[in-house]
Amino acid sequence: MIFITAKFAVLPEHAEDWPEISRSFTEATRAEEGCLWFDWSRSLDDPNEYVLVEAFRDGDAGGAHVSSDHFRAAQAELPPYLASTPKIVSQEVDQDDWNELGELKVD
Repeated sequence: MIFITAKFAVLPEHAEDWPEISRSFTEATRAEEGCLWFDWSRSLDDPNEYVLVEAFRDGDAGGAHVSSDHFRAAQAELPPYLASTPKIVSQEVDQDDWNELGELKVD
């Protein structure tokens, strides 16, 4: 799968509204056949930073995502709300879901 984590520095005046601002993009991406997950979290250290954790079945699904109409719309609609260009880590990993963290096993 393609596993991606991205950090979004949102302008302070838009930070509270970011979930609504990004909602249509989020919902459309989650509806993609090859999307395994697309989850936003807010930083505990910086209230203006949102972290996106996403995964796609494979490179073809990732390619379909970045060539979709909703991705192109997000490229035009989201940057005015951002303080800087998002930072990203994108890797292909040899698994298809989350694994358990064995070091913190719950019995």
